[in-house]
Amino acid sequence: MAITGKPLGATAGAMIFSQGGNAVDASCAMLAAVCTMWDVLSWGGETQALIYNPHTKKVIAINAMGVAPTGATVEFYKEKGMAYPPEFGPLAATTPGTPGGLMTMLAEYGTMSLEQVLAPAMQMAKGYPIEAQTANMIENNKDKIKEWPYSKKVFLPHLGEEREAPHAGEIFVQEDLYNTLAKLVEAEKQALKKGKSRKEAIYAAYERFYKGDIAQEIVRGTREQGGLFTMEDLAKWKVKIEEPLTVNYKGIDVYKLQEWTQGPALLQSLNILENFDLKAMGYNSANYINTLYQAMSLAFSDRDFYYGDPDFGPKSPMKGLLSKEYAKERAKLIQEKNDETIGPGDPYPFQGETNPFLDLLSKRKDALAYDRPELPIQGPEDPFLAHFLAGTTSIQATDKEGWVVSVTPSGGWVPATIAGNTGIGLSQRMQSFVLDERLNPFNVLEPGKRPRVTLTPSMALKDGKPFLSFSIQGGDTQDQDLLQLFLNIVEFGMTVQQATEAANIHNYQIQSSFGAHESKPGSIELNTQIPAWVRNDLRNRGYKMNFLDRTSGPLNAIWFDWKHGTFWGGSSNHGEDYGIAW
Repeated sequence: MAITGKPLGATAGAMIFSQGGNAVDASCAMLAAVCTMWDVLSWGGETQALIYNPHTKKVIAINAMGVAPTGATVEFYKEKGMAYPPEFGPLAATTPGTPGGLMTMLAEYGTMSLEQVLAPAMQMAKGYPIEAQTANMIENNKDKIKEWPYSKKVFLPHLGEEREAPHAGEIFVQEDLYNTLAKLVEAEKQALKKGKSRKEAIYAAYERFYKGDIAQEIVRGTREQGGLFTMEDLAKWKVKIEEPLTVNYKGIDVYKLQEWTQGPALLQSLNILENFDLKAMGYNSANYINTLYQAMSLAFSDRDFYYGDPDFGPKSPMKGLLSKEYAKERAKLIQEKNDETIGPGDPYPFQGETNPFLDLLSKRKDALAYDRPELPIQGPEDPFLAHFLAGTTSIQATDKEGWVVSVTPSGGWVPATIAGNTGIGLSQRMQSFVLDERLNPFNVLEPGKRPRVTLTPSMALKDGKPFLSFSIQGGDTQDQDLLQLFLNIVEFGMTVQQATEAANIHNYQIQSSFGAHESKPGSIELNTQIPAWVRNDLRNRGYKMNFLDRTSGPLNAIWFDWKHGTFWGGSSNHGEDYGIAW
């Protein structure tokens, strides 16, 4: 089964399966394809994954998040008058992570060559009929794109005409990107000729990307446009294979990436919600929505203050944050009416320590930004929403051998700065750092550090076997939708397809990880299906509501039916996400 954000991307995965590849091979082919299609990401972005290995029965975490380059300091950005690193441009870019992540996954857990898994993407780089969604995104962002010469060359084939972007259905050609991918394949082939193993040959391509002529052009092209990358930044960066974090919810082990992502907020939310009888409340009742909203506010406020790159000090208090005892204390704060003042708690006593940041915690509110908190979201085009939902796609794959892969790659979305003549769009993830330690002492910008990102693949095991693999695009709403998908299946008995299309809520009280990092306390997004009596009840509890026809988010998931020995796939009706199974 192969599921991702675009039908052509899912087809790339299915092609690899038909050639005998495993779920990791198929995931790598899908990743390459969606990067080439600019499905709200590109090749210079970041990749993070959870992989279930059927031979070890373990879940592995892949950390292919780029880092802040040399010279990217708090002082550098503050001198430019910025409260945060920018949303776009070369100064928004962390080092490229996706190529390294793809090649590491393939080398360590795949079975095929890089040439085989890149073949669909290389065909598309030579030219494919671009779909309307991406073509229109390019046209709508063309003024920004024109700021960067290499982006203009790739994205705007009709310069000077009324429409400068490609037309829907036009053959979109990316010759520079094709040449970059061809260099990777060439490096692999040369290594194989020298008698290197499949794995060693893939890592030879990795070396060429991060230390060879591709790296040189990335650095040259980025610096020419005002960026900070150095050759040493790319050469020193490494993909990390990590232990995921996990909690048990009613007999189900749920896995997320470490605290350099927002993933543990889902685990914290589950720990808090375990203290309530959600099933008895009823799906999307006022009591359920109120409890769910406040549980998310509690967990995400901890995210906003305590999460950051564990390779840098100070060390996040994850033991306390993920303890059941801490969750019980946090659950006591959930009230009949929404509490707009909910903030981070103190997890340190729950790991036998004293909180060294109580002074900063007391000053945090002075540093927070609010976006017209008195108003609900002003329709689907509200700029506040655009920040919350920025970027990302999702990839799900599994096979008969038992490999399961959940990926949320992102970064380098349109309008992206393209790095010289490589065809590679750079990440915009620097904006997720903070420059003020009052907001989060664990996520203050430093060179070589990974920002605390929203990217968050998910996996769950039951009785030691895969139960659910799930991921989504959507910025800060990712773990909100993933939490509800999980509860829809576990608590409310939905099938995986029903759960991907269900009427979710979104909490905008949490702080955005993008733009000006604003929040809207008490703001809630509801589905238009929510009945009047529930709306009235929520209004009386202090919520400011907006409504959309579709609120599931673009969820993709695979549920494992061990009774019948089958997979059930789900892909929401929210966007262009698509799955192919055989």
